[in-house]
Amino acid sequence: MAWKTWGQHKVTGMIVSCGEALIDFLPTKDAEGRDSYRPAVGGSPYNVALTTGRLGIKSGFLGGISTDFFGEMLAAELERSNVSLKYAGRSLRPTTLAFVSLAHEEPQYAFFDENSAGRLHDPAKHESVADDVEALHFSSFSLATEPFASRLATVMDQNRGKRVISYDPNVRPTLIPDREAFKARAEVFAHGADIVKISGADLEWLHPGEAPETIAAGWLAGGAGIVVVTRGGAGVTAYTRTGSIFSPVQPITVADTVGAGDSFSGGLLARLSEKGLLSIDAIRAIDHAALKDALDFANRVAAVTCSRVGADPPWRNEIAG
Repeated sequence: MAWKTWGQHKVTGMIVSCGEALIDFLPTKDAEGRDSYRPAVGGSPYNVALTTGRLGIKSGFLGGISTDFFGEMLAAELERSNVSLKYAGRSLRPTTLAFVSLAHEEPQYAFFDENSAGRLHDPAKHESVADDVEALHFSSFSLATEPFASRLATVMDQNRGKRVISYDPNVRPTLIPDREAFKARAEVFAHGADIVKISGADLEWLHPGEAPETIAAGWLAGGAGIVVVTRGGAGVTAYTRTGSIFSPVQPITVADTVGAGDSFSGGLLARLSEKGLLSIDAIRAIDHAALKDALDFANRVAAVTCSRVGADPPWRNEIAG
């Protein structure tokens, strides 16, 4: 597979997103105005892979993808978006399905995941990835559902200190059988990651009533390099060991917010990679100007996604700067 290069942006390292690939069933209306659903490719780490790939970054996806017709949809969209399937595993098991409700401020999900291709995928052969991988991104319910969750934890452990680890809890409460166990694991992941991106809603679920700056300080003290808290239209705040920085969101006409956080994560990683800052040392030494640039870029990427129905991240030539 050949990766596209947009203008002056030339990237040599790969970003691999690790976790679930699924089909979102998005609410719509049929020709007679009745409630209906339409299938769309999705999954938090899958969306991040689409985003980095479309932004011209060498990208890969690590996870299980079915050989059923939904799995074929998922694989085809990855390839169309310049995402390598080198680290993906194909199987006859079914694709995970997620029905989406847009009746609240943030999307709500009902999942069907038993014995799925993703949940039972064993990435053991990928615990040590190729030298050209500069970052691994982990997110969402694949970190909560066994046996895949423990297998991903092993992948993270094997690669920590060798390349950038990015983590977004992206909490899905209906798929978390043991809240306290998930919270404990999330703390381990957050302390071990170089970049932590988390929504305000997820922060409140994990640490109800606690101030974001207090939680961020704890994660930074425990080993994280950057902690980014997103709050939808209220903007984004990033915390480092030298302080915090705010990036506002520009007003847009929102179609829906499905995949917005994933597009932000992908945009952030892509911009850091473009600027030669996606390394463990660079993350810890990043200055506020460079971080503000990356946050602003990620916000622009997420804004385009929000202007379209479903998780449909932009291509590099759609983003200024």
